[in-house]
Amino acid sequence: MNYKRENMIKTNLLRLIFLVFLINTPAYSAEAPVKQLQLFLKSSKSLTADFKQVLINEAGAPYQTSYGIFYLQRPGKFRWDYLKPFQQQIVSTSGKVWFYDTDLDQVTVKKLDESVGSTPALLLSGNISLDDNFTMQDQGVDGDLQWIKLLPKNQESSFKYILIGLNKGTLGGMELSDNFGQLTRIYFSNVLLNPPIKPTVFEFEAPKGVDVFSD
Repeated sequence: MNYKRENMIKTNLLRLIFLVFLINTPAYSAEAPVKQLQLFLKSSKSLTADFKQVLINEAGAPYQTSYGIFYLQRPGKFRWDYLKPFQQQIVSTSGKVWFYDTDLDQVTVKKLDESVGSTPALLLSGNISLDDNFTMQDQGVDGDLQWIKLLPKNQESSFKYILIGLNKGTLGGMELSDNFGQLTRIYFSNVLLNPPIKPTVFEFEAPKGVDVFSD
């Protein structure tokens, strides 16, 4: 995988995280699926889950599937532990994101706003509402998940749409389509809502001997 494509994958993943978990959603009238999403966002202060991530190329074919564990604590703390087929960690806390690639013995450090681009960075304020920034559409049920599509109202957005899948009111899946024909799909299982998570989970220290790059 070349450096440019790897950076795009990392950026897409971060956009999915922030656009789902770092938004305050004020009360509004909407269809039942959107109300379910609203309730989920308001109630999810912390979360753990197993995940399966599938990358889809421009031709619509999957070319990479990864598995791991996801940890979240609002505001702004998360950790993705990729376990197979390769090991990688993405950890966010204190306004920074660490990308640790064990195969390359390399750590990349980014500021949170630089990692996710202008539109997701705007959402980091926590005061951006879904209905102000997105057109929301009920997509019906597919694969046992109730899907809601979020279309950005900003014409200069770097992505086309986001899909959020709910399983009985709990996060089940996400998909992001960017303007380069890249699709990122994530499916969650064994989801625990608001479990206690030790603060050390979101701490990161680069192992000795690895190269560290800071943007």
